[in-house]
Amino acid sequence: MNTLQITQPIVSIDWLSKYLDHPDLVILDATIKKVTSQDKSKNSNLKIKGARFFDIKNVFSDATTDIPNMLPSPEAFSEACKALGISSHHTIGIYDTLGIYSSPRVRWMFKTMGHQNVAILDGGFPAWQKAEQPCETEDTSPQEYNRGNFEANYTPQLVTNAKTVRIEMNSESSLILDARSPGRFTASEPEPRESLKGGHIPNSMNLHYTEVLDDGKMRSTTELQKILQYFNIEDKKLIFTCGSGITACIIMLAAELAGYHNVSVYDGSWSEWGQLDGVPIQC
Repeated sequence: MNTLQITQPIVSIDWLSKYLDHPDLVILDATIKKVTSQDKSKNSNLKIKGARFFDIKNVFSDATTDIPNMLPSPEAFSEACKALGISSHHTIGIYDTLGIYSSPRVRWMFKTMGHQNVAILDGGFPAWQKAEQPCETEDTSPQEYNRGNFEANYTPQLVTNAKTVRIEMNSESSLILDARSPGRFTASEPEPRESLKGGHIPNSMNLHYTEVLDDGKMRSTTELQKILQYFNIEDKKLIFTCGSGITACIIMLAAELAGYHNVSVYDGSWSEWGQLDGVPIQC
């Protein structure tokens, strides 16, 4: 039975430091490289003490599609978690080396698979290292863990596909928020993936993910509420999208912290929409 419960979407450095060696806690390094960046992350050979690498790109993505970062099947997700030594009773703490970038995606994945006891580390590895908390050298060889017993319980309402987007984009009771940069949203700057068209989903609105962050941490609840009030959300269903489903989860997290819970992620995001034939696009 788990004796360590998480009640908020994010945890602090102090919280993680306090429970670092708790037997029910599994810490996951969810780092991926920004698609728009050519720079390698600093301190790429270090990790939080005891952290396990959660490989979004090569393990925890749907291998049957060319669209990047697509959610794997519940069966594949469960199997990969078991191989990482994750069990259904575990408390999951997630971080990345860019502050807050890919870690919200992994939290959304676990929640989509029915695991609620999960949170991200506010400020990620940079904040952890700045606070001089325990680190260790990243393992260079594949690690083997005692096999876990994780079983997914898929929660479909947290996921939206292209077919649903085509319906919801014209609904007054729904709002699509796009986390890409303003330039990509308006097609005034090119997409980093050359095969994709420019522009955005009709009737969607732009909320660049950097707007909800402050030096690698989430802004305060008051600040997030003020930012989101601009969009007149009220009781609307919120669908979050971006380039490949990563930064959409950042602004979804911001919305949750601000008190909105009727939320989902368009999993294919612009990597799918921008190459589909016959779908409408605005610039």
